[in-house]
Amino acid sequence: MDMIRYHDFREYLIARTMKKWKARKNRLSVVIALSLLATGILGFSDDFFEVSKDLDIFSGLFREVNLNYVDTVDPGKLMKTGIDAMLASLDPYTNFIPESENEEFRFMTTGEYGGIGAVIKQKGDYVIISDPYEGYPAQKAGLWAGDQILEINGQSARGKKTEEVSRTLKGSPGTVVKLRIHREGVDSVLEKSITREEIKIKNVPFYGITPDTVGYIRLGNFTEGAGKEVANALRVLEEKYTLHGVILDLRGNPGGLLNEAVNVTNVFVNRGQEIVSTKGKVSSQNKTYLALNQPVDPDIPLAVLVSSSSASASEIVAGSLQDLDRGVIIGQRTFGKGLVQTTLPLSYNTHVKITVAKYYIPSGRCIQALDYAHRNEDGSVGKIPDSLISEFLTKNRRLVYDGGGIKPDLVLVTAPLSKIAMSLSAEGLIFDYATYYRVKHPVLNDSASFRFPSSGWNDFTRWLNQKDYHYYTNSEKAFRDLEGAVTSEKYAISIQPELDAIQRKLAKEKSEDPERNKPEICRLLEEEIISRYSYQSGRYQQSMEQDPGILKAGSILLDPASYSSILNGTSGEHLKFRGK
Repeated sequence: MDMIRYHDFREYLIARTMKKWKARKNRLSVVIALSLLATGILGFSDDFFEVSKDLDIFSGLFREVNLNYVDTVDPGKLMKTGIDAMLASLDPYTNFIPESENEEFRFMTTGEYGGIGAVIKQKGDYVIISDPYEGYPAQKAGLWAGDQILEINGQSARGKKTEEVSRTLKGSPGTVVKLRIHREGVDSVLEKSITREEIKIKNVPFYGITPDTVGYIRLGNFTEGAGKEVANALRVLEEKYTLHGVILDLRGNPGGLLNEAVNVTNVFVNRGQEIVSTKGKVSSQNKTYLALNQPVDPDIPLAVLVSSSSASASEIVAGSLQDLDRGVIIGQRTFGKGLVQTTLPLSYNTHVKITVAKYYIPSGRCIQALDYAHRNEDGSVGKIPDSLISEFLTKNRRLVYDGGGIKPDLVLVTAPLSKIAMSLSAEGLIFDYATYYRVKHPVLNDSASFRFPSSGWNDFTRWLNQKDYHYYTNSEKAFRDLEGAVTSEKYAISIQPELDAIQRKLAKEKSEDPERNKPEICRLLEEEIISRYSYQSGRYQQSMEQDPGILKAGSILLDPASYSSILNGTSGEHLKFRGK
């Protein structure tokens, strides 16, 4: 076969030296194009010709590169790179899923996988256990947060990345994985044989009540069964307590299955109510989703907590409840993802996840914030311009807007962590001290009411003084800018004594940062330490009593007049509350 480079499609079609290969290849192109026509994606002969031509060009290019490139080419890697680059020009949610990632894909949709049931993270040359799930193999085998994985099935884990260790720990339920573990405060290496199980990550990792008898439900994901879990949590709370209202916490929830967003909303709204509709280029994607079940409680006062990282299905729930004036939305403006994806099978057990539609909540608005269809000249994506943002009305005729996520009814402005608290968290020192504390205190008598003791603070500061950690305050950054300006303008010699005095004063003030920010650091320590004994449920229980969002939501639910005035639009537009 002659290695001729063809740049013109018509010339390519008549090339005799490529006749047999061309015939086979054209049949493939025709089949693909006809399939697109059958599904309504292509509607005209020009589209058919363009797709057929481009498929031929791409196939020819791929073949020529593999045959002629100077170095050895990995065909699979080259194709994956090309596919990823092509899809990256669309939006971040349209992705190719190779066969090797099918297990991760199954986990994203079902929340299930075969493994030991623990969150892991990188620390230095090794991977450590970050958070064992209560009731699953890792916890039942006695693994602790902070345990360092030295070996897996006789193979050293040193230098292995988190993704590689995760794949090794996962496996078919019933199989055994053998670990060698280093634990702080224990001289000998620990050996653990753990039988893998089917792990199902709960969509609702915690539910409970506040001291004022307000129900609290934390929803972390929207995988299969999310609606049933929220419904069950509300039923249990209402059976045990006389609730003054319920808080649904969607903060940090990245979304998931659209039908589960409908099911979660249905817990609080009547059967037959429209919750969301989708509209796409293909008519089969134009659908309206109604509440299909009887609600658990359509009347209980409801507050929904959201944050800037609440996205997709979270925004369907929060947005539909806001449009229907069914609950008060509290927090920060949400992410703004109004796009719907569907996953389609490809050959060789691969899949493609494609954005096929936009969704619209009951008022008729789409809350998509970024316009992927119209990129800037540099390829970046801009937000929907203010000139294109439209007004919509809720059921009670309150004004709401499209094009930028869900704006809460009460905007909660939370004070950021101090520089030292952020540094201690980011560098893992809060985590490490909790590990150290767990070794020193094997038993915690009353975890439900645990508060970090004063004696513990003194121990923490002594421990911290032995650690090497760094952070820069805004004052230090400003001082460095001043030093640079003074030096460049040749003032340094004359005012150096004053600069040295300022630097010493800043260093002294910085050394007092731990004591100055003691309450904030103690709260972080309390949450991390309690998780060593009571796992995720203990962490949520601890934060529920101090979290500014939960406290504010509870106060609104306990004040029927304020709650009603917000939903009726008589309280003023988008109140603000600053959390301390």
